[in-house]
Amino acid sequence: MRSITEITPSTKVCAIIGNPVAHSLSPAIHNRAFAELGLDFVYVAFAVEDLAGAVAGMRALDNFRGMSVTIPHKVSIIPHLDEVAEVDRRIGSVNTIVKDGGRLKGYGSDGPGARRALLDAGVHLAGARITILGSGGAARAIAFNLAEAQPAALSLLGVIEPELKALTHDLVSKTGIHATCAMLDPHTLDASLADSQVLIHCTPVGMHPKLDESVVPAALLHKDLTVMDIVYNPLKTKLLAEAEARGLRTVSGVEMFVNQAVIQFELWTGQTAPREVMRTVVLDHLGAEAAKR
Repeated sequence: MRSITEITPSTKVCAIIGNPVAHSLSPAIHNRAFAELGLDFVYVAFAVEDLAGAVAGMRALDNFRGMSVTIPHKVSIIPHLDEVAEVDRRIGSVNTIVKDGGRLKGYGSDGPGARRALLDAGVHLAGARITILGSGGAARAIAFNLAEAQPAALSLLGVIEPELKALTHDLVSKTGIHATCAMLDPHTLDASLADSQVLIHCTPVGMHPKLDESVVPAALLHKDLTVMDIVYNPLKTKLLAEAEARGLRTVSGVEMFVNQAVIQFELWTGQTAPREVMRTVVLDHLGAEAAKR
């Protein structure tokens, strides 16, 4: 196993850019994965406000291979790229950049990561009725990716009306999927979940430090529902704990997070990612953080 301290003039550089980035687990995940496969890569974090300058730097530095892109740059980086994958152009955001032959190519890994997590858990998406809570960047990426699986319908519930309506319009017009939207309240939540087989929670409610919060009353978690929460800190949100207590199948946000990192790793390196090693890094970090609370 190569040590990440063995950096040479030929070492390929990958980075996460955004603001803030100090909390990111991505450097720990990717550096451990590079070391596991003995790859001459290193991954660093940059707090970036000057996006155009950061992209110019990536173009100028020969050894720069890839970037992870996080808030607030996932949308604004697109005009700086040479190519964007078709599905991600429809979504309107990317979180992964690959420099290939001097050209910068943009991809999104959140949506495919969520879909992989659901499929790995044995969830049948084709023909399913799915409720998504939230209408932000993650919800948008997941909704567009799930549309490719041909669910029977997507029900979108959110709290920012213009954003919610824009997402629904784009989904219907660009994918042809049957999608409806409503403002999130007790009545619309009850009606939507009663008719759904899959619930995907894409809001920050329940994220550390507000561990005792959930958008969904436990009484609405019926026996035929699979529940996925994209929040991964804490490892088990209140929503997931209550779903498990009722015997429902659950999918942790850790799985989506690991899957999206795996997709990035494989785009940059062309190698099969050490998925279980990467998952262990995430679980160890989150477990250590939970122990300090």
